[in-house]
Amino acid sequence: MQRILTISNRLPISIAKRKGKLHYSHSAGGLATGLSSFHQADKNLWIGWPGIITNNVLEKQEIEAKLKSDDMYPVFLTKNQIEKYYEGFSNKTIWPLFHYFSQYAVYEKKFWETYRHVNNIFCNKVIKYAKSDDIIWIHDYQLMLLPELIRSHLPDALIGFFLHIPFPSFELFRTLPWRSEILNGILGADLVGFHTYDYARHFISAVTRLLGIEHTFGKLSLEDRTIKVDSFPMGIDYDKFSNASKNPAIKNLVEKFLKKVGNQKVLLSVDRLDYSKAITQRLKAFNLFMEKNPDFHEKVTLILIVSPSRSRVKHYRELKEQVDELVGFINGKYGTIGWTPIWYLYRNFAFPMLSALYNVADVALITPYRDGMNLIAKEYIACKSDGKGVLILSEMAGSADELGDAIKINPNDVDDIERALHEALKMPADEQVRRNRQMKNKLKRYDIHRWTKDFVYSLQQIKEERTKKAKKRITPQARQKLINHYNSSERRLIFLDYDGTLVKFSNEPGKAIPDKELLDLLNNLAASPYNEVVIISGRNKATLQEWFGELNIGLVAEHGALLRNKGNEWMSIESLKQDWKKEIYPFFEHFVDRTPGSFIEKKEFSLVWHYRKADPELGELRARDLVDTLVHLTANLNLQVLEGNKVIEVKNSGINKGRAALQWINKENWDFIFALGDDWTDEDLFKVLPKDAYSIKVGFTSSAAKCNVKTVQEVRELLNGLIMEKTNNESVE
Repeated sequence: MQRILTISNRLPISIAKRKGKLHYSHSAGGLATGLSSFHQADKNLWIGWPGIITNNVLEKQEIEAKLKSDDMYPVFLTKNQIEKYYEGFSNKTIWPLFHYFSQYAVYEKKFWETYRHVNNIFCNKVIKYAKSDDIIWIHDYQLMLLPELIRSHLPDALIGFFLHIPFPSFELFRTLPWRSEILNGILGADLVGFHTYDYARHFISAVTRLLGIEHTFGKLSLEDRTIKVDSFPMGIDYDKFSNASKNPAIKNLVEKFLKKVGNQKVLLSVDRLDYSKAITQRLKAFNLFMEKNPDFHEKVTLILIVSPSRSRVKHYRELKEQVDELVGFINGKYGTIGWTPIWYLYRNFAFPMLSALYNVADVALITPYRDGMNLIAKEYIACKSDGKGVLILSEMAGSADELGDAIKINPNDVDDIERALHEALKMPADEQVRRNRQMKNKLKRYDIHRWTKDFVYSLQQIKEERTKKAKKRITPQARQKLINHYNSSERRLIFLDYDGTLVKFSNEPGKAIPDKELLDLLNNLAASPYNEVVIISGRNKATLQEWFGELNIGLVAEHGALLRNKGNEWMSIESLKQDWKKEIYPFFEHFVDRTPGSFIEKKEFSLVWHYRKADPELGELRARDLVDTLVHLTANLNLQVLEGNKVIEVKNSGINKGRAALQWINKENWDFIFALGDDWTDEDLFKVLPKDAYSIKVGFTSSAAKCNVKTVQEVRELLNGLIMEKTNNESVE
């Protein structure tokens, strides 16, 4: 099994200094539990901050030595770095923005610069220990730049990234000043994971809209890499919680709680102090429930557990005051000498105490405004040994989709929460058992260990796909074979696509014009009396004539509708009708009017609707509608509808690059044929080539071409290599 390097902001260990000595304790968190089986096997490594700030060299050495024995490698950070990278950018910028509290987000350049610097510190630590065949798994929002940084040093590394908080919608994410840098940072990974499909969809939307990178079924194509984006709903250590009630110590705690609450129904609320958890909203709903249901007075107790968090941050201090005031108000309004409506516990609880409370609680009230997953909801269900208990869950929590039998509420609707409380407390026992059985079975199947295995397995599949693609990449041996064949041949035919092959594809005016280097290259290729060079493009006749009309080469325009032999006039392969344009053009105009940024290109024998400059999602939607419309319109007109790179084209049937290429292929007996292209229109060309011909696809999507190269620059280097090799041989002769 491949070694796994786990990279997270914190190591699964806490270090505290008491009376001059360092004390170590292992974390019991979900992530640490889930990755422990991988971490403990085959000398896997874990890299992260150890949770202590120290400038003492001897202490650092002691910590490194101690952690190394557990295959952990600490990243030491200064107080200033923690304040600006972690407390600053991570928790004052990213956390509120990604949880839809944009009004709390702070956009400080010094926070961003420190965040970037600390990500570089992590990168240096990773590349120090990483091996070529390692899996590098990076976790969460504190390290979103790290995948790209590692990729810049280790281009062939297998990298996974998982975001444990929500990814916001594009409209919210676009407000971040460093949005492109964050996206490019994450895209350094081979696999990007989220808890839910919605988060993955938001991420893909942001990448498409801001970076213009296309996706197909959750796969993003970036030069020679394919990045997979998928959802992996994180599970819990199901057996640990399910078997908790068998523990004698926990049994005793359960008995003590039951004795304390007597015959009262117990509502349980467990959360870290955070504005995203909607704790005050929950209390307002409980107050409304008490107000509308006096028959439940002295029969229901809400146990409110709030774990301290970020007490130095203003919004959190204000939230703590609001919670304190609401609890005091409700207890003062409804409490009696023998009954306190809310047991308010502002502190952390260890596993035994939480498990006991889960077992005792008749209802779990979990109502965050926004939550990446929320494992508390899953832990509660897993702990219900007798199957009874009701889960009230916010539809905004990541776990809501999985826990379909919970009572779902809108956390912004106090009345909705109040109604849910009433339904939960009145729900028959057999209905509770039925609902919980289905949820427990799901949690048992997809637990924390299954989650980790699924993610790692997906990464390994990506590696296999990468290996298959690498086998099609032109090797030095294949390159030399091509050069040798070129040198030994006397009649050579070379087909060259233009956009995406000889120049980078662009719809921006002026960006795809041939540069001097390219024109010199084509001139040199065409100068040999042994060579027949043909540019075979989707561009129109006028453009190709303007750019290449003076060169001694063949030209093919409009994907094969028009062609020109060396120095001859333009001609069409067959007599093509154009009267159909009058019927089709109004429909194109209609879609231009409805799709801002789109436009029509009139070619001699085709019409093209471009939507690269339109909103990506709107463009794709309109493209589907337009294709459906055109297929119906052209059914009896001997026309074909083609979908390209952000274009929809209508032209006469039977016209393609392959058919045009046959005009040259069949002209004489060539002893060397070579074709290069980059998109779906070039597949028709590749398919008509003789078996002994050479064909190369620019990029690594599926193709009939025999080999692949990565970039336009590699194409130019290859063609220049042919020219230089032949020139050197001729000078020797």
